[in-house]
Amino acid sequence: MGALEGIRVIDLSQVMAGPYCGMLLADMGADVIKVEPPKGESTRRWSPYKEGESGAFMAINRNKRSITLDLKSSEDQKVFYKLIETADILIENFRPGVVKRLGVDYETLNQINSKLIYCSISGFGQYGPYSSRGGYDLIAQGMTGIMSVTGERNGNPVKCGLPIIDLGSGLFSVYGILSALYARVHSNEGQYIDASLYDTGIALSVWESTQYWFTGETPAPTGSGHRLSAPYQAFRASDGYFTVGADTPHHWPVFCQIIGRPEFLSDDRFVDDASRIQHLNEFVRLIEEKTSLNPRHYWLEKFEKAGIPAGPINTYPESLNDKHTLSRKMVEEVVHPVAGKIKALGIPVKLSKTPGKVAKAAPVLGEHKEEILKELGLVAK
Repeated sequence: MGALEGIRVIDLSQVMAGPYCGMLLADMGADVIKVEPPKGESTRRWSPYKEGESGAFMAINRNKRSITLDLKSSEDQKVFYKLIETADILIENFRPGVVKRLGVDYETLNQINSKLIYCSISGFGQYGPYSSRGGYDLIAQGMTGIMSVTGERNGNPVKCGLPIIDLGSGLFSVYGILSALYARVHSNEGQYIDASLYDTGIALSVWESTQYWFTGETPAPTGSGHRLSAPYQAFRASDGYFTVGADTPHHWPVFCQIIGRPEFLSDDRFVDDASRIQHLNEFVRLIEEKTSLNPRHYWLEKFEKAGIPAGPINTYPESLNDKHTLSRKMVEEVVHPVAGKIKALGIPVKLSKTPGKVAKAAPVLGEHKEEILKELGLVAK
């Protein structure tokens, strides 16, 4: 059994943050029913495709069941309300106000099922000056400061390569849902969860907010480096780049010896983290004068032997085919009813007694409608 076996989730969300939240719950055993409009959610029309099925949709909707309902139809709305009677959790990411017009807002559904945990994920939350605005990962990265600190020093603003706000909002929503689920054990009541992309971006800015509040300085991009300590970044070798974290009192002197810069230990410019950050450009230049003389594997072997954390900068083909990735079962294979055999990312947290599972591929549109209606007693079994 999965940890969330017996928990039913109604996933009304689209695109990324909400569906990702629902998928994480499904991975842990929850029965996640994805409710889509008759033509399906927009992500089903995103490339890349396999046999006409969207890989983008499959990536964040595995382990779910699918039913199509037109919430503007009184008949389909009755079916939805029947579904809510059986549910523990609902996830939606409409713009604030839309669910009220559709008759699927928290106040309405709470009258049907007082134990329902209702999670709304929006761009800016349900209140505040920007609450009526639509939410996008890119916009949130810009407005919360993330783009101002991403990229190389003195470079143009750069978006994080991953949709970190969307994914982070999904993760924070899971944290909120599980907290509410535990609270329900004691109160026997559900509650409303207000999650937003904007709040996620602010919440993730741990070092940046600290730097501003404690020093008064405006945080700036640091490239691959750490904001507060060094050496903790990528360095150039003769055949590419590698990363190394040698900023602790134990690792620092060993690092200096390995790269052939023992003089760093008596150089006032590099005596501690603050000094190294202050003189970072010169610090990196002097290090790369040495590291660029040999290939990556030369340095990585030396650092590993000395116990200094280091690693290559891999491409995704290298990362996804790495022996450690495969040994951790972070690449799984499932069979989609139309696309056939496809690969999927594995479960990132390993529970010893109730582990998560990549049990099935994302559903085709409306695949489980008849099955779900039978469970609700709305059609003959």
